[in-house]
Amino acid sequence: MKHFFSSVAMLVCMAVSHHVPAQDKPEFLNPPRLIENPENYYKYSADSRKFTGISSMAVSPNGRLWVTWYAGITPGEDHNNYVTVATSGDNGITWEEVIVIDPDGKGPVRTFDPEIWIDPNGKLWVFWAQGISGKIQVARDGHIAGVWAITAGNAEERNPGWSSPRRITDGVLMCKPTVLSNGDWAFPVSTWFLTDNSARMVVSTDQGQSFSIRGACHVPADIRTFDEHMIVERKDQSLWMLVRTKTGIGESISKDAGRTWSPLSPSKIEHPSARFFIRRLGSGNLLLVKHGPVSVKTERSHLMAFVSKDDGKSWSKGLLLDERSGVSYPDGQQTKDGTIYITYDYSRTREQTIFVTSFTEDDIISERSDEKILTVYRNRKPVSQGGR
Repeated sequence: MKHFFSSVAMLVCMAVSHHVPAQDKPEFLNPPRLIENPENYYKYSADSRKFTGISSMAVSPNGRLWVTWYAGITPGEDHNNYVTVATSGDNGITWEEVIVIDPDGKGPVRTFDPEIWIDPNGKLWVFWAQGISGKIQVARDGHIAGVWAITAGNAEERNPGWSSPRRITDGVLMCKPTVLSNGDWAFPVSTWFLTDNSARMVVSTDQGQSFSIRGACHVPADIRTFDEHMIVERKDQSLWMLVRTKTGIGESISKDAGRTWSPLSPSKIEHPSARFFIRRLGSGNLLLVKHGPVSVKTERSHLMAFVSKDDGKSWSKGLLLDERSGVSYPDGQQTKDGTIYITYDYSRTREQTIFVTSFTEDDIISERSDEKILTVYRNRKPVSQGGR
């Protein structure tokens, strides 16, 4: 890890205070189509897919499950990609895909890397990135891919009534927002390879009416990848940012509500270059879902859940969620009754399966955690299986 420290020794995570740029002319800045009942169209049916992955989930106050991911009719992350939203009213036994977000059919614009979230007021948000074709963001006419959103006021309904799409900032948002103790909403938005200070904190101080960039962490170019950073507010009100890098997970701290960030340094959490999931639980403890034990770097296999009672200084033993190679990108939510729901993908271009499973904090820390593996397995349900 020596090159990591040498790369960051002279770099400070810069503060950014300008407002989000306005929408302009390139085609990926145009609103996409919202296609209801997409399974009526073969192009958007699960059968036609050759790529299925990168899921996110939310749960309504009364237990309706929502999952989003992106898919395509080719095995590539390319101009055929579109975002799908599915819901279940029976705790995941059956699922219905209710809407597809597709900017222009065959391209060159794609929608990808979605995130779904229920805000403190109960409003359902679906976010996605929209840019021109290519796995890596590409600039056009001075513009890059941006974060878009639609909302719905009633997350309990299968067809909740969606707002018109709007573009809220440059970059990609594919990890959960954090509601800070002062009421601000903090969104971890990344510009990936295209700019320095790529791991941004975009905030809304008016409950989603407007958004601005408060600050950003610089990820050195030699280890910078997709960032996929997540922000936790610690009990001392400092902000802890964990960032995906080429060498694992980096971390940075802000003590001024996200305006400035410490130089990125290696976290003690070992991990491959892949998304992880961290969230504050109702108990006040932290939940971490990652690949393999905390101190072991694995491949994209052995998805496990851990609890920390001391704000991330130490972690419990892990609860195994799925041991298979090819499982990745966990995301989820804890409900008021204590149930933790986690979604993840499996084998994006072969099995093409999106899963949801559930467990509790007690399952993780139980002395019988080995037996709880069976609970997780029994609770595992497929949301979508592509290419059948």
